[in-house]
Amino acid sequence: MSIQSRKVSESMVQTVHMVRPNHLNGAGRLFGGILVQWIDEIAGLVAKRHARMNVTTASIDNLSFLRGAYQNDVIVIVGKVTYVGRTSMEVKVDTYIETIDGEMTPINHAYFTMVGLGPDDKPVPVPRLELETDEDREEWEKAKMRKELKMRRKEEGI
Repeated sequence: MSIQSRKVSESMVQTVHMVRPNHLNGAGRLFGGILVQWIDEIAGLVAKRHARMNVTTASIDNLSFLRGAYQNDVIVIVGKVTYVGRTSMEVKVDTYIETIDGEMTPINHAYFTMVGLGPDDKPVPVPRLELETDEDREEWEKAKMRKELKMRRKEEGI
């Protein structure tokens, strides 16, 4: 028997990376492509935990680089499901620099649309999302607005 819904907290993922010399671009900052790889991996893990099946990235929206990261910075990446459709899930991924005293400074925000895949690599229904907290409900409402905006852009060919 499959689970029909899962809580946001059941699929949250957090990882930690240290910025190494091989992660730097020519300006001495964390290369954006490395960070995108890390956050895409987190989005995939979150979606896979929620759906308990293979998933794929359908799109990345609102990818915002807020500030740079430098060698030896500790990067904390947190992902969670914010919205679920029939076969797709929105995953919010926030990235921070963590200081030695535990202070977290945001450096990146992104929203991923992930799709659940069946054995034939075709989209399949995914479990519903149980909203437990006011923050979960607020994220859900914001995700609905992003989805509507995305659909309007698609209709208008933007």
